[in-house]
Amino acid sequence: MNRIRYNLVNVALSWQEKFGVAPLITSALSELDAALLVGMSESEYSNFMQSQTAVQKGYDFIFNNIRYQVKGNRPSGKAGSKVTMVPKAKNYDWDILVWVLYNKEYEIQEAWAWPVDSYKEAFHDINRLSPKHYRGGENLLNKASNPTP
Repeated sequence: MNRIRYNLVNVALSWQEKFGVAPLITSALSELDAALLVGMSESEYSNFMQSQTAVQKGYDFIFNNIRYQVKGNRPSGKAGSKVTMVPKAKNYDWDILVWVLYNKEYEIQEAWAWPVDSYKEAFHDINRLSPKHYRGGENLLNKASNPTP
């Protein structure tokens, strides 16, 4: 794990311990983690992000000419904080959506990818998505631990 990510997670967990609620870092972490999971290097991600803004419509990063939209969830670990609802894409201006689920320490537990056409067909008419919905995509953790030769 890179040092900056490690430091950010430690500060967020310390903040949560002191003030009860962690600062909102899940989006930033999930975008970096998704980029790494699809094969983008940390330096490629850093270089791409230098010209981006925090509020960009459609996609979060581009790698190998593929536009990635990223969603992430993390339970706080408190009673009742289990993830039961996942964020839904508000538009289809991307090629692949990656959903990352963390544990309370911001360690990746699951990561799933959905091509835009499959995602739109499966979820366009559903208002509330759960982790069960996203688990029908491509499991990026299995892919990362079992690369094809």
